[in-house]
Amino acid sequence: QVQLVESGGGLVQPGGSLRLSCVASGFTFSLYSMRWYRQAPGKERELVAGIGRAGGGTNYVDSVKGRFTISRDNAKNMVFLQINSLKSEDTAVYYCNARGFGDVSYWGQGTQVTVSS
Repeated sequence: QVQLVESGGGLVQPGGSLRLSCVASGFTFSLYSMRWYRQAPGKERELVAGIGRAGGGTNYVDSVKGRFTISRDNAKNMVFLQINSLKSEDTAVYYCNARGFGDVSYWGQGTQVTVSS
């Protein structure tokens, strides 16, 4: 059974930091590129960051460059998103996504990040 379980979200003040985690099971994690998406209320889901199968090839949407860092640990079947200098516009549900060959795609249930003073 394929599972992606995110954690680490919460309520944080502007300028604060969070580290989101996603643990995968039920598939060969190292064969999948991993991505973080987010969806704010009333907006479409947005690709935030991605990372290649071996940990290289990271990419970010312009609005988070320099503040977000994606990483992975294939030994632990985990992907992370370090979020620094949080802004109110970062408020969203953050989703972990695994993308494999043939456009196979798995999603987690999401973790809420709320930035507010």
